[in-house]
Amino acid sequence: MINKAHKEFYSVDMQDGWETPPGYPDGIEQLILSGSLDEPGKTGTRTRLLRFHSGIYTTKPFVHDYWEEVYLVSGDLTVGNDEQGQGGEAFQPHTYACRPPGAFHGPFKSGGGCVLLEIHYYE
Repeated sequence: MINKAHKEFYSVDMQDGWETPPGYPDGIEQLILSGSLDEPGKTGTRTRLLRFHSGIYTTKPFVHDYWEEVYLVSGDLTVGNDEQGQGGEAFQPHTYACRPPGAFHGPFKSGGGCVLLEIHYYE
């Protein structure tokens, strides 16, 4: 079931409405653009912006039971760093990933900060 409202073009407020997603460290924030995901019920779809502040990194890989599409809009993102934020493969804007349920990915870091567009959904 698609649970997204019909929305025409509108200005996205890049200053207000951001929140730290559950399980993420401070300095990583999301802004939900549309929809919602019911993880216990394994239904729904959501589109969000995910923002890393400069120097922020995660320490463990992520895995979830929904599809995830990610587009790096701006900034820098490194994938596969260690628990001290070292190493990994660096990516620049206009790169994309599509991950099926159960795919391990990360950890992640951003030296200068970044904004990602993410779409999450259950089949």
